[in-house]
Amino acid sequence: MKEESIQQVKQRFGIIGNDATLNRAIDVAMQVAPTDLSVLITGESGVGKENFPQIIHQNSHRKHGTYIAVNCGAIPEGTIDSELFGHEKGSFTGALADRKGYFEVADGGTIFLDEVGELPIPTQARLLRVLESGEFIKVGSSKVLKTNVRIVAATNVNLVDAVTHNRFREDLYYRLNTVPIVIPPLRDRGDDILLLFRKFASDAAEKYRVPAIRLEDDARQLLLTYRWPGNVRELKNVTERLSILEPERTINADRLRPYLPNIEATHLPVPVGRPQEDGKLFSSEREILYQVLFDMKKDVTELKKLVHDIMSGSMPTAAVPVEPQPVPYVAPKPHPVHEAETVEEAEAVEEPMALGDLERQMIRRALERHGGRRKAAAADLGISERTLYRKIKEYGLLD
Repeated sequence: MKEESIQQVKQRFGIIGNDATLNRAIDVAMQVAPTDLSVLITGESGVGKENFPQIIHQNSHRKHGTYIAVNCGAIPEGTIDSELFGHEKGSFTGALADRKGYFEVADGGTIFLDEVGELPIPTQARLLRVLESGEFIKVGSSKVLKTNVRIVAATNVNLVDAVTHNRFREDLYYRLNTVPIVIPPLRDRGDDILLLFRKFASDAAEKYRVPAIRLEDDARQLLLTYRWPGNVRELKNVTERLSILEPERTINADRLRPYLPNIEATHLPVPVGRPQEDGKLFSSEREILYQVLFDMKKDVTELKKLVHDIMSGSMPTAAVPVEPQPVPYVAPKPHPVHEAETVEEAEAVEEPMALGDLERQMIRRALERHGGRRKAAAADLGISERTLYRKIKEYGLLD
């Protein structure tokens, strides 16, 4: 196979940029493509990890075989084994016929496991067996099947940390990480930000039939200094919104700033009365909100305990002055609604409802902000798509 240059690969797969780390990632992908080694692609959400499995597949001897991309975080835990490995008829409720899984369908080809860090531990064990021997068993079957599949995985999760906390199998991590490819975040790519902006502005102008927007110097500087937590995906969304909503085609920093929603969050002051601990900085309003809630919960808990100790007569004598003739204590009747006998029981009755309502509201607003797109909402909330889906069902937010 004739090797393509890095520039040719960029043109073929629509990759924009000249950053040295990005070029190195493309070079590694091209070098490993002719082999059957497993590859682990890491990088933050929105950096464009999905391009690299296709580069590997299209430059391999498997390019005429099946290519399947699987978002592991979007498949419910109860059905993911069936999706990956297939099932036998009658193996569970709703299994009305035999079904082939992705590993059987992609035999001779490539499977891209996106968000592999979200796989449940039992599924990780099954995946490890495929990597080691090419063997798997359908759900509800005892027959061992073979497959010849190239596995490329990607994650924005720190798998080393996940291994440390027993959320990811160590042996599977080393099997997947035979060849690591690291995709740099957008904030580290320098002038690539401006190249991508021009490309997205041109695409938006053609798509929506409007003149292309351009940036003044102060706006370009603002783009370069913004941290881009959503990376390339966020830059594309910002560019499209500017192209549609701004009446002027020349954008300065003042016009651009409202389209960067997190830009003020990194400059919020530390809450009054609370010293900054260990140099911790709040990176978003959500973190501040949670911190305030936890502090309130702690204060309420301590207050309840104090009241409980006073009323039960267990306070130290130094803390509660003793009158010469104390009035006899009469225990109050339990609250007619909660009837909690201890501080811990009172907390269990009262507090989860308020926190649950807050979580439900935050999820609903995130879904509204992103037009119901669960993957974008999950990234905004800092949780996996599977967790978001579970919360949506739990709070009755399904459409």
